[in-house]
Amino acid sequence: MILEELNIKNYAHIGDAVYEVFIRERTIIMTSNLNKLHQYTVHYVNAGFQTKLLEKLTPHFTEKELELSRRARNIPTSSSRRIDRALHSSATSLEVILGYNYIHNKERYKELCTIMEGIIDFNINL
Repeated sequence: MILEELNIKNYAHIGDAVYEVFIRERTIIMTSNLNKLHQYTVHYVNAGFQTKLLEKLTPHFTEKELELSRRARNIPTSSSRRIDRALHSSATSLEVILGYNYIHNKERYKELCTIMEGIIDFNINL
């Protein structure tokens, strides 16, 4: 277990990975068709969706998570991004919260996953 604070970008990096695993764990029960699995994953793992999810999840954040979210939105983004910078910053903010808790507080990470399960509609038809 990593006990010291990491760079905020490191939390975003691991948060991106655990968020995608969270989504994939839920989409694999939706179909066995690989093309559909990819479509479902891309539907949920993108800056636009993650920004909407962040908005609904924010009222559940602790003071520490709100501070991390604020800091994450201030991370400079690459000018080569093809998406809106504000959208990317919000998505990164969600990833930082998930990454931070995944590293430092697994119980809180699980709580956030449970809340996300209640927010996300997995009954879509693509």
